[in-house]
Amino acid sequence: MVFKMSRKLQDDNLDFLFKAVLALETPDDCYAFFEDLCTVQELKAISQRLVVAKMLSEKCVYTDIVNATGASTATISRVNRSLQYGCDGYDKIFERIKAQEENEQL
Repeated sequence: MVFKMSRKLQDDNLDFLFKAVLALETPDDCYAFFEDLCTVQELKAISQRLVVAKMLSEKCVYTDIVNATGASTATISRVNRSLQYGCDGYDKIFERIKAQEENEQL
């Protein structure tokens, strides 16, 4: 299934990138791959956005998010816009992570 935003971005290069990400099996695989693929700053920015999205989904206020992550209010607003009007990618990932954590506790 292709989502609305994906149609704008979809090309062979992104398809190959996503296949590569889906082939990763362990956190060590992820560290090695992303360290080769991205700069330290790119990884920090991506991980910061993910944490901002998680905090926004948990109804945290901007000041708490700024203090916890160091993200600018512009970044927080951009992520919030994605949460509200995007393709629900963040929400799907958060649900899956929550389900994995619940299964690990059993």
